[in-house]
Amino acid sequence: MKCIVVSLTWMCFWFSYDRGSTYNVFVGKKQLIDGMDKALVGMCVNERSLVKIPPHLAYGKQGYGDIIPPDAILHFDVLLLDVWNPDDGVQINTYHTPPTCSRKVEVSDFVRYHYNGTLLDGTLFDSSHTRMRTYDTYVGIGWLIAGMDQGLLGMCIGERRIITMPPSLGYGENGDGSDIPGQASLVFDVVLLDLHNPRDGVAVTNQIVPESCVRKTEVGDFVRYHYNGSLLDGTFFDSSYSRNRTYDTYVGRGFVIAGMDEGLIGICIGERRTITIPPHLAYGEEGTGSKIPGSAVLVFDVHMIDFHNPSDNTEVTVTYKPEECDKHTKKGDFIKYHYNGTLLDGTPIDSTHSYGKTYNIVLGANQVVPGMEDGLMDMCVGEKRRLLIPPHLAYGERGVTDQVPGSAVLLFDVELFEIEDGLPEGYMFIWNDEVPPGLFAEMDKDKNGEVEPSEFTDYIMQQVNDGKGRLAPGFDPYRIIDNMFSNQDRNGDGKITEEEFKLKADEAAHDEL
Repeated sequence: MKCIVVSLTWMCFWFSYDRGSTYNVFVGKKQLIDGMDKALVGMCVNERSLVKIPPHLAYGKQGYGDIIPPDAILHFDVLLLDVWNPDDGVQINTYHTPPTCSRKVEVSDFVRYHYNGTLLDGTLFDSSHTRMRTYDTYVGIGWLIAGMDQGLLGMCIGERRIITMPPSLGYGENGDGSDIPGQASLVFDVVLLDLHNPRDGVAVTNQIVPESCVRKTEVGDFVRYHYNGSLLDGTFFDSSYSRNRTYDTYVGRGFVIAGMDEGLIGICIGERRTITIPPHLAYGEEGTGSKIPGSAVLVFDVHMIDFHNPSDNTEVTVTYKPEECDKHTKKGDFIKYHYNGTLLDGTPIDSTHSYGKTYNIVLGANQVVPGMEDGLMDMCVGEKRRLLIPPHLAYGERGVTDQVPGSAVLLFDVELFEIEDGLPEGYMFIWNDEVPPGLFAEMDKDKNGEVEPSEFTDYIMQQVNDGKGRLAPGFDPYRIIDNMFSNQDRNGDGKITEEEFKLKADEAAHDEL
């Protein structure tokens, strides 16, 4: 509470009701009758006093013209509204200090703050809260009244303070022409929400960095990350978690705001970091029109889930190799292996161990994603590998519904259990020995000069069962035989004649005998 002090010459305001305005005067400067000079000393703002002044401390035996007779005792009903001293400066009372304060307001900073503005007696003259928008301005370069320019310096984000200023640092003798009278002290209750400097760049604070980080993001990488986005005062505006899906984008290519493009460079998979972005590298003076106000500093808490580059191939790491490793997988081989599959953040996606049986495929037959085929090549039985497969060699941008997110990098731990040699490329059946002479005649059991589908199937299956020939492993044998028959049945009439029948060596265009 502000009061008039005896030893100082304070200016006070009290209300002269009949004139509809305050009476403004210096105390102790012989500008008042002696009794009023003495009565005002010690009064506080908003204090109301009934003052009785004897004649010798008022207008004495002369009185005051026709208004106050001689030897009159005067009675005043006084309400003190304002008091200040010409030597007063800005007074600051901080009533809330945030637990952390990484930076304070300096000259030339741009700030966003809320305020309530009152006169010294508590009369409200303005409030940013009623307009539901912050007051946004530069500090210390003359864009504000001098008292506010001084009062905002040194504030932290989230700090609340009372800034009291004399009229000389406010609106002076004339006031503002409407709500603020002349010679009024001003009181601003201020909370600072945001500050930055036009010279500021992106600030990165690492929260959690994985112990191992074999690679960091670079320009041109495609990343998947989660984030929480807030303003500097903690106001939440967006989160990928609320949508239950990562934010997926290229880095350094202008697909996101410039500050995020910069803040996502040099980050490891699994790393968590806080990225603070000034408005000129975010949404500028206009903001987004809804959740993000103009000139707002943005804070993103980011968790990097995975990233890759479109030029990446499958990364193969051999984790175990048996001493004897002479026979290696190749295209066309039928192999059996176990695997555990996860996303890069450890989320499991599938495992053969949960089924209790191996996964069996023919290499090179497009029975698994391309990255898995690449990773299983040139592998020996008993060998273990870790395969890192980029999405363009896995499930791409769409992923697998409820199992693999779009654009996800996959991690597989594989162990090879069995290899069965495949056939040479282009063959679905081969002879283990020399081709029997009179092959067509052998097939034509009823000797009618035509081989029916059943004759053809029985003959090929007999050769396989007798160990004289081999069908390509890993496929349905009857479908292979049907395909072989169709290739030999050149006119499509459902039977093969001797003129139609040809060996693979005679014609390289068909996967047949």
